[in-house]
Amino acid sequence: MRLFRLLSAAALGLASTFALAAEPDQAIRNTLHSLQPDLPIESISASPLQGIYQVQLKGGRVLYASADGQFVVQGNIYQVKDGQPVNLTEKAESASIAKTINAIPAKDMVVFPAKGETKGHITVFTDTTCPYCQKLHSEVPELNKRGIEVRYLAFPRQGPNSSGDQQLQAIWCSKDRQAALNDMFSEKEVKAAKCDNPVDKQFELGQMVGVQGTPAIILADGQMLPGYQSAGQIAKLVLDTK
Repeated sequence: MRLFRLLSAAALGLASTFALAAEPDQAIRNTLHSLQPDLPIESISASPLQGIYQVQLKGGRVLYASADGQFVVQGNIYQVKDGQPVNLTEKAESASIAKTINAIPAKDMVVFPAKGETKGHITVFTDTTCPYCQKLHSEVPELNKRGIEVRYLAFPRQGPNSSGDQQLQAIWCSKDRQAALNDMFSEKEVKAAKCDNPVDKQFELGQMVGVQGTPAIILADGQMLPGYQSAGQIAKLVLDTK
């Protein structure tokens, strides 16, 4: 997102006129929208630090701001409990990501259900041109045997109109998406008539929640695992988060 690049600069100029706003919520919104008018702010609330406000963005990202909106911080807040640091920012972001991802209807995904009792699930942003996505897909039968449901979302890593984008659209437009995804990962040609599909929206969603590469595995609690993980590693993490 553009805002995060702006905040990484050494100097950040903010309009001082916003400091006179009566309410922190409005002052903070004014500042952030001056930087990025379309910034998707979901909520603004008091943070664990006195005088600092937590800005929850749609999709999971969190920022912090002073009550007058003159100072904006991108980074993590830790709470030390029993001598151990707890990343409160990460917890807040994961909770928001979980809420967003778990609300996606199954009809918009390619779902490989668990065999027998469902013990948990993962959601994977995938690209059929990605070798490590292919490697992870080969682990799906083992995950299903272990009671893990695998839900796929599309993320053409080279962007719209790339070969990956075209392949993913063909899969999502197929009558049997499971078979089409299996075939595409096996380097077989998949033909399907063009249709309205969620690939573009899922790509935008992936960017919003912080996906930077594929595969990106998201656990039920919103924790994101970047890159390939074996079935054994994934199953352990899924069961540990229950």
